[in-house]
Amino acid sequence: MYQINHIKKQAQSKHFIELLGPGENSKALIDLGLGGSLQKLLINNQDIIAGSELLDYKRTYTSSVLFPFTNRIKNGKYTFKEKQYTLDLNLKEENNALHGLIYNKAFKYIKEETNLNHATITIGYEETEKAKGFPFKYSVFLTYTLSTNVLELSVEVVNNDDFSFPFTIGWHPYFLSSDLHKSSLSIQGNKKLVFDKSMIPIKIKDIVIKEPIKIKDRFFDDCYILNNNSVKFNTPDYCLQIESSSKENYLQIYTPDKKNIIAIEPQTGPSNSFNNNIGLNILEPKESYKISWKIILHNNE
Repeated sequence: MYQINHIKKQAQSKHFIELLGPGENSKALIDLGLGGSLQKLLINNQDIIAGSELLDYKRTYTSSVLFPFTNRIKNGKYTFKEKQYTLDLNLKEENNALHGLIYNKAFKYIKEETNLNHATITIGYEETEKAKGFPFKYSVFLTYTLSTNVLELSVEVVNNDDFSFPFTIGWHPYFLSSDLHKSSLSIQGNKKLVFDKSMIPIKIKDIVIKEPIKIKDRFFDDCYILNNNSVKFNTPDYCLQIESSSKENYLQIYTPDKKNIIAIEPQTGPSNSFNNNIGLNILEPKESYKISWKIILHNNE
């Protein structure tokens, strides 16, 4: 039987929700205070996710949901429907806005379900203020489901405003490997974005990927345009697949300073989408948008 535990640390004003599989061989830990982010994932006794215990959340945004934009907005400025907006710059050294507006919001518990096959929790955040640079009202609902060999994150965004707004959405999980040098990524795509020194896309170039990308000791901060909705990550200890329900898929790969950790970030649009319109979506008043991502653990290949 799957279980759900609520863990509250009053001294730190912390609220965690833990999803547990039978025998506690699988576990997912969600931090409601850090944007409802996934801070631990254990599947079949295999540690999958690197959370805030290993990485500084304020610098790395571990497993945060990126909304209403992914990665950077150049100078924090954009124009939508002939009106100019200026976002707060949370990446001041680059003079850019980074990773959206909900990564540090406090989410609230909504509902849960457990049975013999899975544990599911839904949490939500409602923006009622008109935030600087994005003066729109919206709700975001995150539903985590832990089942056999699978962790699924489903996201629903609802436009509660009287005006439409632009958005892209993504997820920022970091994955553990016992030896990243011997790990690899398998993706299908023939295009990649080229960035300037501030990691703002300046063009799209054609590429050829004939075999798995070997991580070795390479530094990655790259964005690929995928031809499908699936990515495979193979390590010495496990192989996993990341699947998206989106028809249009971009993948940001990033290697932090911490050894044997890599960010594999599925998203619907790349950096600076509010200005370059690549992958940009528009959500109309009272309409909703849904997307889901799955982490599926396989045997080694």
